[in-house]
Amino acid sequence: MGTPLDTIYATEDRDLFRQRMEGLGQPVPKSTTISLDDDESVTEMSEDALTERVDAAVDAVGGLPVIARTTYTLGGSGSGVVDEMDELLERVRKGLRLSRNDEVLVTESISGWVELEYEVMRDAGDSCIIICNMENLDPMGIHTGESTVVTPSQVIPDDGHQEMRDAALEVIRDLGIQGGCNIQFAWRDDGTPGGEYRVVEVNPRVSRSSALASKATGYPIARVTAKVALGKRLHEIDNEITGETTAAFEPAIDYVVTKVPRWPIDKFPETDFTLSTAMKSTGEAMSIGRTFEESLLKALRSSEYDPAVDWTAVDDEELADEYLVRPSPDRPYAMLEAFVRGFSVDEVADLTGIEDWYVGRFQHVAEAAIDAAAGDYTAAAEVGFTDNEIAAIAGGEFPDTHASWLPASEPAAADDAPAAATDGSGVTPQAVASETPDRSFKQVDTCAGEFEASTPYYYSARRPELFDDAGAHNELQVDTDVESVVVVGGGPIRIGQGVEFDYCAVHAVRALEELGIDAHVVNNNPETVSTDYDTSDGLFFEPITAEEVADAIEATDADGVMVQFGGQTSVDVGEPLEAELGRRGLDCEILGTGVDAMDLAEDRDRFNRLLAERGIEQPAGGSATSEAEALDLAHEIGYPVLVRPSYVLGGRAMEVVHSDEELCEYVEEAVRVSPEKPILVDSFLEDAVELDVDAVADGEDVLIGGVMEHVESAGVHSGDSACVIPPRSLDDATLTRVREVVEEIAEALSTVGLLNVQLAVQEDDDGATVYVLEANPRSSRTVPFVSKATGVPIAKLAARAMAGESLAEIDAAEQIPEQPSVKEVVLPFDRLPDSDPRLGPEMKSTGEVMGTAESFGAAYGKAQIAAGNEIPDSGALAVDGDWPEAVIDGFTDYLDAVEPDDLESALMAGEVDFLLSTERDSLRTAVDEEVPYLSTEASARAALAALEAGEETDGSLAGVDVAALSDRPITEENWG
Repeated sequence: MGTPLDTIYATEDRDLFRQRMEGLGQPVPKSTTISLDDDESVTEMSEDALTERVDAAVDAVGGLPVIARTTYTLGGSGSGVVDEMDELLERVRKGLRLSRNDEVLVTESISGWVELEYEVMRDAGDSCIIICNMENLDPMGIHTGESTVVTPSQVIPDDGHQEMRDAALEVIRDLGIQGGCNIQFAWRDDGTPGGEYRVVEVNPRVSRSSALASKATGYPIARVTAKVALGKRLHEIDNEITGETTAAFEPAIDYVVTKVPRWPIDKFPETDFTLSTAMKSTGEAMSIGRTFEESLLKALRSSEYDPAVDWTAVDDEELADEYLVRPSPDRPYAMLEAFVRGFSVDEVADLTGIEDWYVGRFQHVAEAAIDAAAGDYTAAAEVGFTDNEIAAIAGGEFPDTHASWLPASEPAAADDAPAAATDGSGVTPQAVASETPDRSFKQVDTCAGEFEASTPYYYSARRPELFDDAGAHNELQVDTDVESVVVVGGGPIRIGQGVEFDYCAVHAVRALEELGIDAHVVNNNPETVSTDYDTSDGLFFEPITAEEVADAIEATDADGVMVQFGGQTSVDVGEPLEAELGRRGLDCEILGTGVDAMDLAEDRDRFNRLLAERGIEQPAGGSATSEAEALDLAHEIGYPVLVRPSYVLGGRAMEVVHSDEELCEYVEEAVRVSPEKPILVDSFLEDAVELDVDAVADGEDVLIGGVMEHVESAGVHSGDSACVIPPRSLDDATLTRVREVVEEIAEALSTVGLLNVQLAVQEDDDGATVYVLEANPRSSRTVPFVSKATGVPIAKLAARAMAGESLAEIDAAEQIPEQPSVKEVVLPFDRLPDSDPRLGPEMKSTGEVMGTAESFGAAYGKAQIAAGNEIPDSGALAVDGDWPEAVIDGFTDYLDAVEPDDLESALMAGEVDFLLSTERDSLRTAVDEEVPYLSTEASARAALAALEAGEETDGSLAGVDVAALSDRPITEENWG
């Protein structure tokens, strides 16, 4: 339905696409295809044969540099700008392996041109509209998913825009696309009024950019595409935002939207995060402002990213060569630092390749910061700094959670900048607020005010010339007489903070609406359901800082705010938000578990004391504020020990260390230990079974949603381990103790809402001991899995409890499924060259899948297939490292063991179909060559169970019944 398959093939096949564009007379980059014949294999092709084809391709497009693109892949996998022939040979060889049709496209490099995307919509009646165009701040050569993106376009002249607009409409009509379509252009100024452009590619589907365009304009691209596929015409589809227009009206926007990516740079220190045509980012944040400067600062603040750079230790030469010339996640901050140091717009534009107009806006931001440091706050407020940021720039404290950018260098004041009257000490946000304009909330209406809109989708702006009386210009449509609650979202997706928290936030909104309470959402992630304009009674697309969340609370006169559902992002805002609400005198309560109780669970010393008082077992350990203290603790506990920083999510910088040397290296390189930033040193429980428990409490009673058993043994982060519901190795007595511990912790923390408790069960001669590893009185990553495996919607139940209902009033019951469900993780190693594929205490996974079946083995096998890591039941098996004989023997019942002289070469040559390895180098090669592998004994034993289950059903999934989850057998009884 919708776009024909032939069109999809014509756009995904690079050569066919080039021919179609040339037939239309549309300019495209010179290109040629390197392909394999039907009987050829790239692993068997000689180096000379491959070199001959690559040389011919390079000659055909005009020489190096070129762009190598792998066909039929997402996120630029296997693609990149190449300057050297050796690198091109390797990239082509890898691309031929990755491509579904054994082709790699080599095109002329248009690196440095401006990159644009046009979102276009067409119906079967040939009505077409341009929804918006998006302009990459970074030049061509950097994947659009890696680039800062702005809409509407700021630097393309109108003549050029009209030419590309016409081209986009001609292309979508010629291809016969029905629904949403993304068309990518490259443009440069060649001295003509319209400049010069190339059509780079067409995505005949909704794309990652479509989500951004939908949130930027308020035009629901996926929804309209679905209706078009069903036969509707654009003029027959209502625009739900205005209620007066149809989907045939082109959106018009009177604001600026900026998207910035979020990279897992803190998780993979060994990976080079130089930005290129292959995506490495895991998420993104979007912002809306009245100017680019305001939008940029809101986006940087929303990204919650802090450069791992001490700018004061970077001289001007290193700043230029390493941080301005080289595109990296730190470049926007380096540009601002450069202007504080006195660099000119021409210098920064030449070094970065970014258009002068954008560079000038960065200079404007830096100049406003310089003025703020000298005591003039107005310009800083106009460009988008918060009052808390301005106070910090002027020498005061920064009491909020995230800053967009705070100058590290001593400002090189402009000639006309106000002289600093004091050193800025004692400057407070209150003092700044008295001199700066308030925020006014504006409405996203898709029509720039041409038609009245009724949808409550808002962004804030603070420009004094527009809003002399901010209240009079507010476009809020809020009934302040109705009980309302603000739900704080999770911000951009990153490792440890995924879309699972958006699930929790959306379920909280639905629960509130069922109770007749208006629910307003504050979030900034365009990829989420919580930022759909029709999910809540009010959507505030804003950074998640205490100041800006408090603005939304004040504007809606909300009675309560929920910070449990957005993961660490929303929890972190709790304490400063409570202080901000108190400072403003707002009658709004942080609902559910108190802020102090959340801090108690995060503060390891306080939490350990609480467990000791309650007689709950915990691994021996403590906190250290220096290397000497850490060594003393480790000696007292005995190696191995688990070390990690306090107050982190996803096991960041968590390691198991086995000696003084390793511990000292950790303290010196992995963390900066100080009295303000202690590290935690705990006994490492070897061979323990780890558990996760998700529960809901109302202050008195506790409902356990589910008990999950990790497949991986202790030492692998809970977020990276497969896990199963119900647990498969716990006896009744252990489950009873687990319940007792969870109820004790819920009571001790006065928990109202969600509670996640992580435990370890260790067997010894005296039986099983249940240890508490940590507790989080908030939503956890596992909430969606538990809810879908058991049928108990614990996020909804938690929201109702936080809104004042008791569990008895809710009348919910615990349920234990009779069929096992397995959650398996999706790992990003194929996207991150040089990353270590071995699993450990620091979380690395970016997503998850779930499989349910009659047995654990079948469920585990289904989950592996869903995760793209199917366990082969035939072929060649290679074993690398120390593995139990029983495991190897189990696999050789299905696969033929091989012992190649050179394992790496055998993997690259396709001579290995499955790998068991604990060694980094061979695992890395397996990832690069897409060879299925397992790296832990626990996962290997689970895989054997999956193979046995497949054998019983005559194949990996043959004979497995497919049934509705609602029909699965579930026993209504308590866990433990």
